[in-house]
Amino acid sequence: MLTTLIAIMVVLLLLNFPMMIPLIVAPIVGVFIFFPNLRTDLLMDQLLTGIESPVLLCVPLFIFAADIMTSGKTSERLLDFIGSFVGHIRGGYAVTTSAACTLFGAISGSTQATVVAIGRPMRERLLKSGYKDSSAIALIINSSDVALLVPPSIGMIIYALAAGQVSVGDLFIAGIIPGVIVFLSFAIYSYFYAKVKNIPLADRASWKERWVYFRKALLPLGFPVIVVGGIYSGIVTPVEAAGISVLYAFILEVIIYRSVHIKQLPKLALSTGLVTSVVFILVAGGQVFTWVLGYARIPQQITEAVLGTDPSAIFVLIMVSIFFFIGCMFVDPIVVILVLTPIFAPAAASAGVDPIHLGIIITFQAALGSATPPFGVDIFTASAVFNKPYLDVIKGTPPFIIMLLLIGVLLIFVPELSLMLLPD
Repeated sequence: MLTTLIAIMVVLLLLNFPMMIPLIVAPIVGVFIFFPNLRTDLLMDQLLTGIESPVLLCVPLFIFAADIMTSGKTSERLLDFIGSFVGHIRGGYAVTTSAACTLFGAISGSTQATVVAIGRPMRERLLKSGYKDSSAIALIINSSDVALLVPPSIGMIIYALAAGQVSVGDLFIAGIIPGVIVFLSFAIYSYFYAKVKNIPLADRASWKERWVYFRKALLPLGFPVIVVGGIYSGIVTPVEAAGISVLYAFILEVIIYRSVHIKQLPKLALSTGLVTSVVFILVAGGQVFTWVLGYARIPQQITEAVLGTDPSAIFVLIMVSIFFFIGCMFVDPIVVILVLTPIFAPAAASAGVDPIHLGIIITFQAALGSATPPFGVDIFTASAVFNKPYLDVIKGTPPFIIMLLLIGVLLIFVPELSLMLLPD
């Protein structure tokens, strides 16, 4: 049956249907072929079940907050603040890019929003300071992937939904250290790259200038405090934190900075609605797909064939990493998380893998696959944003992919990196 489902999806994708169509049509056709006596209204029930979880309210709220900030001055204020402290060191502009992507990821939760908000202004600065365009774009794409690791990660929200009985708040907290590790790795690489390539140093900002930039960035820096601090302290739930983020973004960009006119909000809300509708349709389709797989006992067959009857925790995590990395190289990470998580989560639980640790491994591999050829989604986002050919965009990615692969191995063998910040 699985072969039939995959064949149907491949054919529909080759016919240029959007991913949501194959994801829904394939299981429906599969049911008619293999289970003709099954009540079809059960499929509709699963479609609705897929999007009834309250945690999904986080998605449109975080996206709306990110849309407001992307249209405003938040990213520029963060860039000026970080650049004033590290811009003068060797590789300073590259370090600024990685740090800004990490901070904006902690605000938006979206890799693609980070590519747009940070990539546009930083690419120009990197080019002016002597970086090749391919290296600059590769840095932006891969640094933006940290948005899937640090809160409020949309990928983690989707994983929590697909895995079931997993705390979104705990996932958010667990992603902080892996996100910081990725940033530090990129910062160290940027230092040595600039030294080898003899990238000229920028002027050192005075402490007076730093103070000015800090004051301008102080309010945008409140976003991570609201999300991480509020959830970690137990004051707010992830959904409440998402709602507060929208209000905070509105106050900053519309009322205080006045960089976004109130008349722009309906257009931004429409954009958020369109993106959210796509996500929700994918989630609904993913629920149907996984339900049909479960009904046909395909997950058990796959896990027995791939993992054996009594796999170790390390072996399970290695196989999860391979499957998710390859899957996200070709398909949108949301789809991969929705389809593969229910297949591997039971086997991981049986092997003693902590579900939070599993979630970090999965979202990390989703982030890595998003920026990996041939079809990583962030590659095509960068190609559209910077108006550059595909081959130019991927030319500088290999060093970053290697670094991320090594970090992925580290996260597998040292689960404490994902779990140490969690409350007892």
